[in-house]
Amino acid sequence: MFARRIAVVGTGYVGLTTGACLASLGHRVVCADIDTAKIERLRRGEVDILEPGLVELVVEGMAAGRLEFVVGAREAISRPDELPVEVMFLCVPTPMGAGGAADLSAVEAVAAEVRSLLPSGCVVVNKSTVPVGTAAATLGLLNRRDVAVVSNPEFLREGSAVHDFLHPDRIVVGCDAQDAAERVAALYSKLGAPTVLTDAASAEMVKYAANCFLAMKLSYVNALAELCDVLGADVGAVTEGMGYDRRIGQAFLKPGPGWGGSCLPKDTNALVQVAAAAGRELPIVSASIATNERQRVLMVDKVRDAVGGSLAGLRIGLLGLTFKAGTDDLRDSPALAVAALLRVEGAELTGFDPGCPVAVPGVTDDVTVVSDALLAAKDAAALVVLTEWPQFRSLDWAGIAGEMACRVVVDTRNLLDADVLRRARISWVGVGRR
Repeated sequence: MFARRIAVVGTGYVGLTTGACLASLGHRVVCADIDTAKIERLRRGEVDILEPGLVELVVEGMAAGRLEFVVGAREAISRPDELPVEVMFLCVPTPMGAGGAADLSAVEAVAAEVRSLLPSGCVVVNKSTVPVGTAAATLGLLNRRDVAVVSNPEFLREGSAVHDFLHPDRIVVGCDAQDAAERVAALYSKLGAPTVLTDAASAEMVKYAANCFLAMKLSYVNALAELCDVLGADVGAVTEGMGYDRRIGQAFLKPGPGWGGSCLPKDTNALVQVAAAAGRELPIVSASIATNERQRVLMVDKVRDAVGGSLAGLRIGLLGLTFKAGTDDLRDSPALAVAALLRVEGAELTGFDPGCPVAVPGVTDDVTVVSDALLAAKDAAALVVLTEWPQFRSLDWAGIAGEMACRVVVDTRNLLDADVLRRARISWVGVGRR
């Protein structure tokens, strides 16, 4: 493998993981961000996000002289005392914009900033999740015949992003210029993963197709869980029986309070908008989005039923605020969506989450954030498990029972052992479970 000189623009989950992991593979990487304070922290080896193994890779990369941090894309490209950058990764935010379409303003801004600075022969890589046609549009914005634009979507799960990068199921690289696609694919050669070389539009479509399929699978199992509740079946047995079918598999077959995070809500809505712009519909994806919204309402119904029919004035304890275990990410968290609905019905909410030890203004305003599960349980009419943190299984449930006003737990993740709670004299309510 040839070591390349790489610039990574954006130091969020995707950008920082990409930069640190590429440096660990032997490449020389400079990461850029517009947040000056964040860059200063990274230079000190301080990583803001909770991601196992990432701090170690950042520190090791800097110590080896293969990883550095600068302010702004211009600084990453314009380095007169250094050899020219060969590959530039765009890892900037592409949030949901008006009507559900992806907001590409950050991609466009970086393209405009570096257009005249890119060395001849440089390859620009769209790593961010972007609509089909963005690579072609970016090439048009650059207006450089000596520069190629490649789509190389990421498939990183928060909480295991480093592992996913270094042990990928596949590498997808798309470009209408074959040589540029091969240069980008070669960056990952040490990983030995299956590689899909295709055109840019198809590579862009892969990411949306994969995430929307996972969202549909989650919505499907949540709908099954509701039906199991009505018919007296056990969704755990149902999904186990389904999962042994190799065509289906066990992954993404666990019911919960709905899916969320920074990817699935954004990508499902974006694909629906892409289809609409092409004069087509994706009713199966639209139904998955609607099912997800309904799931949050159903979880509130469970809590209301568990406390006797009204939430007004009751104290409800929440276990979990982040969108999934193993991360501190609160973006589009189904836990917070359920909390907002509980608050509308007049509940007083107290929440504990290992990844969110203090309140986040403007995000957790519906909840009094506490530092211990016992504090969340104090005087609670019910405890609601909303995030699948494994440490919740080993809580002092006898002690929690002593703090609660009413001993009932609504487990929206089917995380806990019902027998353990029964021995603590706590009633357990699951989702789709007998």
